[in-house]
Amino acid sequence: MSGTIPRESGSGQGYRGRNSTADRALDILLLFGDDRLALSATQVAEHLGVARSTAYRYLQSLTSNGFLEENDAGSGFRLGPRVLDLARLARKGVGLSELARPVMRTLARAVGQPVLLTRRAGDAVVCLEREEAVHTLRLSYERGQVLPVNAGAAALTLLAWADHAELDRLLARPLARFTDATVTDPERLRARLAEIRTRGYAVARGELDPDVLGIGAPVRREDGDVVAAVSIAALSHRVPDEQVPNYVAAVVASATELSVQVARMGL
Repeated sequence: MSGTIPRESGSGQGYRGRNSTADRALDILLLFGDDRLALSATQVAEHLGVARSTAYRYLQSLTSNGFLEENDAGSGFRLGPRVLDLARLARKGVGLSELARPVMRTLARAVGQPVLLTRRAGDAVVCLEREEAVHTLRLSYERGQVLPVNAGAAALTLLAWADHAELDRLLARPLARFTDATVTDPERLRARLAEIRTRGYAVARGELDPDVLGIGAPVRREDGDVVAAVSIAALSHRVPDEQVPNYVAAVVASATELSVQVARMGL
């Protein structure tokens, strides 16, 4: 690589005041960036204000621990597999809820209705997050609550993309009824789930809570598997049929946005 790496202000004195090997190792790792994917011993020596032989010793120490790798033909050092391992662990530390909350807040403001984040947990559905909006509703969906798998837009969204064996197992059991609109016949429910998969979203009216309209869409991992559902809940009389497509578009867009983030973080 050509060009000189900018030093920190007063780098020579600053680095002499921080003599530990750990400090130097971190300083070297932080030099990497999108526009600097490899470093030479000369560049590191200039930045740290040390002799080239000293810089090379630091680089070799990082290489022996897997944090760096030496490029072919001795053309510099690049980040090594140990950094990738740490990045993977860091991504695991950022949970789905943390990623979802900003997306949910934006959706709640856009539609003026509560927004829910749910995921499957065995034979049930769990509400992970709930974001309030202008209209606060008394719903069965509360943060942390365990919910039925066969009623409501969020649950149907998750059930629609369950694998065939899991779906067969779940539908082999008696299905609970919560309102007159709850679908409890396994074959009718299979047909309903097939429609949801074709459309890419679920719309449910009064199937878990009377007079409540729910709209849900799937959140996917990079491999396409559904890991959660984003949904909204509104009083049915506040959402005329002609407005439902606008709400659907907003929910699907938010679920898609969250899917991109989930894929990027490897969750």
